[in-house]
Amino acid sequence: MTARLPTVLVPVFNSPAGLDACVASFDRTLPSGSVVIIADDASSDPNVESMARGWCERSRLDARYLRRECRIGLAANCDAAINDAGDQDVVLFRSDAVATAGWLEKLARCAASEPRSATIVPWSNHAELCSFPNFGEANPAPEFPEAIVEAAASIAWTDYPELPTAVGPCMYLRRAALKQIGGLDVDTFIGARAMDDFCLRASAMGWRNVLCPSAFVVSHGGESSLGIVGEELSRLIGRWPDYQERMARFIMSDPLYPLRERLQARIGELARSGPQRDLFH
Repeated sequence: MTARLPTVLVPVFNSPAGLDACVASFDRTLPSGSVVIIADDASSDPNVESMARGWCERSRLDARYLRRECRIGLAANCDAAINDAGDQDVVLFRSDAVATAGWLEKLARCAASEPRSATIVPWSNHAELCSFPNFGEANPAPEFPEAIVEAAASIAWTDYPELPTAVGPCMYLRRAALKQIGGLDVDTFIGARAMDDFCLRASAMGWRNVLCPSAFVVSHGGESSLGIVGEELSRLIGRWPDYQERMARFIMSDPLYPLRERLQARIGELARSGPQRDLFH
């Protein structure tokens, strides 16, 4: 049975060039008719709207452009976009990221096989806990991402490891979890800490936040476009006093190490069977 594909949500504020590369990658990687919503947080750069509307008109995807009347902040923009998607599962996809072959289908298959997963994230070169090849680092964008994608897809992964919080440029959210837990807390958080809070609420109610090791998404971001505000971290810790301890335990134990080693080994196997190439520059 084919897994139902979620709606892809792209929150954006300015940076039309990054958005252009992002949506162009959707044209290359998503099945025809896939639903994509570009949620513009009242960008001050007029090129964002003209580029986004033009792409929506040309794309073979079911693409929509929604512009907020005034800037409301990342968390509120994401939460509104989640509501714009109706009853569908959704994927929040950063506008400075680039999709790779089969990424959405892999996340959907993971969601179908892990019904208690509230959030699902893929590997990325810049994804903190889920960074590849180097854990916890902002690795440069790979020169040949298709080599990583091929290797990850060729491994028979048997488990979706649990994370303390969903991280990185791409995050699947299950609608059933949203209905039970509620959406993002936009009254308390402006930026990315709203996602951390959602994951912690999900975990407290018996849901899981997991890695989908068969999928990889490229990040071209420097500092995360999802933003980190010091005051918001204090609010998060005030609500979840053990947050830093959870993160520290995960970092110290590094449960994803065997998965990264397995993926790196598979990349080497495939490279030796074909043209030699450096994956990262």
